[in-house]
Amino acid sequence: MASYAQKNSFDSLDCLEVNQQQYYFFNLNAAEKKLGSVDRLPKSLKVLLENLLRFEDGITVKAPDIQAIVDWQKIRTSEQEIQYRPARVLMQDFTGVPAVVDLAAMRAAMQKAGGDPEKINPLSPVDLVIDHSVMVDHFATPQAFSENVEIEMQRNGERYQFLRWGQSAFDNFQVVPPGTGICHQVNLEYLAQAVWTNEDDAKQYAFPDTLVGTDSHTTMINGLGVLGWGVGGIEAEAAMLGQPVSMLIPEVIGFKLTGKLREGITATDLVLTVTQMLRQKGVVGKFVEFYGDGLADLPLADRATIANMAPEYGATCGFFPIDQVTIDYLELTGRHPDRIALVKAYSQAQGLWRHAGDEPIFTDSLSLDMSTVEPSLAGPKRPQDRVVLGQVPHAFQAFMDLSLKPTKEELRFENEGGDTAIDVEQASFENTDNGIFFELDGQKYPLQDGDVVIAAITSCTNTSNPSVMLAAGLVAKKAVEKGLQRKPWVKSSLAPGSKVVTDYLNAAGLTPYLEQLGYNLVGYGCTTCIGNSGPLPQPIEETIQSHDLTVASVLSGNRNFEGRVHPLVKTNWLASPPLVVAYALAGSVKKDITAEPIAQDPQGNDVYLKDIWPTQAEIHAALQSVTTGMFSQEYAAVFDGDETWQAIQIPQSQTYAWQADSTYIQHPPFFEDIDQPPAAITDIHNARILAILGDSVTTDHISPAGNIKKDSPAGRYLQSKGIEAKDFNSYGSRRGNHEVMMRGTFANIRIKNEMLNGEEGGNTLYIPTQEKMAIYDAAMLYQKDQVPLIVIAGKEYGTGSSRDWAAKGTNLLGVKAVLAESFERIHRSNLVGMGVLPLQFLANESRVTHQLTGQEQLSIVGLSDDIHPHQQLTVQVQRSNGEYEEFQVLCRIDTLNEVEYFKAGGILHYVLRNLIAS
Repeated sequence: MASYAQKNSFDSLDCLEVNQQQYYFFNLNAAEKKLGSVDRLPKSLKVLLENLLRFEDGITVKAPDIQAIVDWQKIRTSEQEIQYRPARVLMQDFTGVPAVVDLAAMRAAMQKAGGDPEKINPLSPVDLVIDHSVMVDHFATPQAFSENVEIEMQRNGERYQFLRWGQSAFDNFQVVPPGTGICHQVNLEYLAQAVWTNEDDAKQYAFPDTLVGTDSHTTMINGLGVLGWGVGGIEAEAAMLGQPVSMLIPEVIGFKLTGKLREGITATDLVLTVTQMLRQKGVVGKFVEFYGDGLADLPLADRATIANMAPEYGATCGFFPIDQVTIDYLELTGRHPDRIALVKAYSQAQGLWRHAGDEPIFTDSLSLDMSTVEPSLAGPKRPQDRVVLGQVPHAFQAFMDLSLKPTKEELRFENEGGDTAIDVEQASFENTDNGIFFELDGQKYPLQDGDVVIAAITSCTNTSNPSVMLAAGLVAKKAVEKGLQRKPWVKSSLAPGSKVVTDYLNAAGLTPYLEQLGYNLVGYGCTTCIGNSGPLPQPIEETIQSHDLTVASVLSGNRNFEGRVHPLVKTNWLASPPLVVAYALAGSVKKDITAEPIAQDPQGNDVYLKDIWPTQAEIHAALQSVTTGMFSQEYAAVFDGDETWQAIQIPQSQTYAWQADSTYIQHPPFFEDIDQPPAAITDIHNARILAILGDSVTTDHISPAGNIKKDSPAGRYLQSKGIEAKDFNSYGSRRGNHEVMMRGTFANIRIKNEMLNGEEGGNTLYIPTQEKMAIYDAAMLYQKDQVPLIVIAGKEYGTGSSRDWAAKGTNLLGVKAVLAESFERIHRSNLVGMGVLPLQFLANESRVTHQLTGQEQLSIVGLSDDIHPHQQLTVQVQRSNGEYEEFQVLCRIDTLNEVEYFKAGGILHYVLRNLIAS
């Protein structure tokens, strides 16, 4: 990490005394004398401004970069590239394992090149939280938690041994063991400090707590006034190794909140409304900053819920300034009194404190009176598609109607602006029994379209929020008292984001009621929200498959893309935890639970949602069970782990001893030629098209995720290594093995390749023989013949979670360029970071306008070592019938730093080459 105050052109270095401790800081008010007023600068940009003042060195950060942030106020946008250095890095285990694998591979490469492998070390603090590995194999029993944890340790022992080695081998690297919590909730409740401190040149410095994370929902921490967002694992590794995050000064959209939520409305209803509004506004790649006097009554947990969903509304982050609500939360969660005093004093001294009536300058703004928010869900397959609770049956029926339409365009179920592509109001709806039954434990039960087969309280989004978690417990209590039970076809699960949730549910006396409805603790982790929902009971799975039923999941998560939650569940609905419980009782999304009875009690009396819905007074009373002592107790030994974790044996060595027979951890090939000069940048000639994809292709579609199919390339590879199908585990758990991951790239069962007329599944047409085969198999045949490959796509390519393997796998398949109508921010950056060229069609042009079918050969002309950001390149199209066409495309290498990374072969190659040279 660069030293502070190398230049200090704006005389901003100052001193602040708090509780008899002196802190040096870069005072924005002092810098105003030379920079001009920053009083109305958005507070999120003030955080960036401080960062540049602190790291001004005349090389990576120059005085004009700093001035550009202040000048932003004049035009409210900027084309200025800046180099930003976050204070720390946060990881979860799925994305963290390949990052540690890469660091281990870099150490091996450094040693091979004759350098000191211990030069490869995080320079910024790194926290890795193991939260993505537990699956819901067992549920609705008192033993579910212990049984799921036991299976998790068996499945992931090799990965966990590797992570424990990393914890001992690398400095500045901490691991939160499994069974502790979700990374974003642990970050919110413990790791984040709001104001960070560090010693440099024997001086103690104070500055805003900032971070990047390898999960897109890193944004949750912005609810605490901590600027943070998700990056790919590739960028995170570079940040760990001292490289700044290269970015353009962002546009900032102000979101004004006024009023209060009405009785019975939850924070989830609010966040789904905000998500829909911002997605319609169009905030991709922008900061969103919340302001307005409504914030005074918006609890910190509600702010975090909104900030968490920034990837769903498309923003880089959703920032909430520090105020008294922040201080109260720091006190509740047991932060040290000296740190709390520093947060308040520093924020007020820097102009980062929110005051009533604040009206910063924004690029644009919108507002919401919170009293207008209605009960809502989002679905059936996009988080921005909000549906008012009473309209859910019609939305489901409209989806069914749309699914039966024959044209490809209608089947896409996608359109711009975030509006659902279905007409909910016009959908005709009839609730009929289709006469299909399954047998479970000797009893026969009906199963029909629209039935809820998964109802999961899961995900950092809502389990970090005591008000909605306690509301779920209160719904369960009232339901049990009325003699209600969940429907027998519903798989119910409770996966809190931290052990504190268990403590306060116990203290409030609500755990027994949740358990009576099948909401036993299944684990502390992301579970259903990331596809770790586990299998449905076999009779239910068989019935769904044999009758091609369109069933539903309801989850308190943040993602509901088709195929994500469970491969057999086509419609997925995001809902608040109390509504998750309500739908477990109702058993179907075809039931209007605002008007129809949710169920009947044992005496046959109708019970309505209003009969079991808690009042604000009841929720407020339950909230008194949440105490500071719970946080202090649960986080006192957060890095220790249980006996099983502590018993894992690890080798004590500075480089990792790779195991040739491992199917979890393999030495990746990325740095094999690092001791050779990088190859010159040249045109791409006679490339073949590997796939043609539509709009909104997510990283879930591209990156290996979920279950590994037995007959897939990855499944065949594992069987060749003696692994039985029952022990495949998930793609996410095997992210440390490039052989598995490259075979699973573009292998999602829901991906639609237009080269095969939109057929679902990870297949393509191998052009030389016109044979249909798995995308991996075709790519390997092309690689054998040294044929470069290109992927063609529509709008918003790479939306969704920040998955580095979406870029790594693309690279290893031999794809040299991706040509799309637009890219999501993180994935575009990751492609550059892996040496894959992102190209964008010019306005009003697309694969359709250029009539690309996949039979063509493409050449990309204009590439050379003087490549520069946003230059136009020429695509030459040679069609199979001999016709020839040329058109221009935009090179989406966006910054000068990215040019250097691309020339070096990727961002990690750039870092490693520099370390070897030094």
